[in-house]
Amino acid sequence: MDAQELIFDRHSVRDFLPEPIAMEILSDILQAGRLAPSTQNRQPWRYLVFTENAKIRKLAVNCGLIGLSNFFIRQAPCLILACADLKDNIRINGQDYYLVDTAISFHQLLLYARSYGIESCWLAAFSEKKLRNYLQLPAQWKIVAMAPLGYPKEKKGLYAKTVSSFAKSKDRKPLEEIVRFM
Repeated sequence: MDAQELIFDRHSVRDFLPEPIAMEILSDILQAGRLAPSTQNRQPWRYLVFTENAKIRKLAVNCGLIGLSNFFIRQAPCLILACADLKDNIRINGQDYYLVDTAISFHQLLLYARSYGIESCWLAAFSEKKLRNYLQLPAQWKIVAMAPLGYPKEKKGLYAKTVSSFAKSKDRKPLEEIVRFM
């Protein structure tokens, strides 16, 4: 899969086959995130990787997800939480950079996962407080996002068709609206 296909065909997937992701592949995907650029090379990202279904189901119950998210992550063969260690944050002119740096790393690993046929769905609609308490994270860690990962399931049924219709939407603002040449 070339870079254009990785980016242009990317969409959120919420229905996965139960097939586990091989540990060698998962390690390779995590390496892609590790190699991301960061402000002053601080690398604030930390990843929590869940590959046991029982742990993923328990996390889904305890994270206070908003909307329908918690029921579709329960059947994912892998779930990754992207966190930031604030001791590696850099603040310049009152601006913290851990969010940007961690988002770059996380997106890079999620895009790279597609080269293995592994899809995902970026999630940020959760209760950080509930999740932090459940996982007993270090005080200086912030949870930035999470994503279920897996091999996509064939789209069948009303829910799958409904989700697929908005998840695959390429209805985006035109370049003229978002770009300004100076």
